[in-house]
Amino acid sequence: MKGKLILQDGTTFRGQLFGGSNATTEGEVVFNTGMTGYQEILTDPSYCRQIVTLTYPIVGNYGTAKQFNQSRKSFVGGLVVGELCDKPSSSSMEKTLPEFLTAEKIPCLYDVDTRALTRKIRSVGTMKGVIVSEYTSQSTIDEMMALPVRKNVVEMVTTPVSYTLDAGKNSLYVVTMDFGIKRNILDALRKLNCRVTVVPAKTSAEEILALNPDGIFLSNGPGDPKDVPTVIAEVKKLLDKRPLFGICLGHQILALAMGANTYKLKFGHRGCNQPVKNLLNGKVAITAQNHGYAVDAASLKGLPIQVTHVSLNDGTVEGVRHTSLPITSVQYHPEAAPGPNDSVRLFDEFIEHMRNFKGA
Repeated sequence: MKGKLILQDGTTFRGQLFGGSNATTEGEVVFNTGMTGYQEILTDPSYCRQIVTLTYPIVGNYGTAKQFNQSRKSFVGGLVVGELCDKPSSSSMEKTLPEFLTAEKIPCLYDVDTRALTRKIRSVGTMKGVIVSEYTSQSTIDEMMALPVRKNVVEMVTTPVSYTLDAGKNSLYVVTMDFGIKRNILDALRKLNCRVTVVPAKTSAEEILALNPDGIFLSNGPGDPKDVPTVIAEVKKLLDKRPLFGICLGHQILALAMGANTYKLKFGHRGCNQPVKNLLNGKVAITAQNHGYAVDAASLKGLPIQVTHVSLNDGTVEGVRHTSLPITSVQYHPEAAPGPNDSVRLFDEFIEHMRNFKGA
């Protein structure tokens, strides 16, 4: 069935609508430049309610498998691709991508000029859009476009109840505040012999400290960090209580809790090919990123915060550390390691901070 993506400024991109006339959706339209990882993207809670455009021309050529899911379900608003492959080939495949889209009820528009769409977003910036069938009435389109972009999407993706992942002997105990955590991050912590308790985003500082962890991890997640002021207030209470490590949204929330500011990027950083420079050793790593907001470097002046990493694409802040407390954070996803494995070592610093705390 013919369909179209209509952006908020009226620009229209036509294609084929997978799923029929009921496969309509609305949300912020973003793009990801990764050549692989479409299943991980579709199950990353950080894309909650967003319409994701994949710049790679053919998507679905290796199918999907449950082991690559990053969360309990897909929270993505919709998918836009060039060519949708329905005859994949992979020894690990369990479902084709079209079958996965059907099971997860993800609206998809394909046979789209994604290059033109990406250039539009890069030049104008991210904006709201709707995916509809070719025959959808203008009144329906107007109603969909008038719907406000949802705030505080963290509450949609966070775990409803706490749960614990055990580890081996002599393990360190980490409490993770779940803002939309990816399974790969939990796997990375467990590989480092950490017992992890994952708690809902709304958990208070007092409840977290009552668990007596060796360290506290602030996860990735979707949306504007300023949409969760109560979370920021609780994290502020934790700053001098335990070692803290934040990734992505957790990085931004930590910065806000320490007195810094954040702002929205023109079109964000989304992809597994983002170069980041470590200012402490001069090395560059190719990183996986997914965020639309960043920490304002100017707001760090006068604060006990040191910038440790910057983006080589636009110079934005990619990592910070407190000058006296065991607090570190990065904007990207070190557990993904799309290029060199250097970024995984960022977890080692968190481990060292926890061991020092535990031995104190």
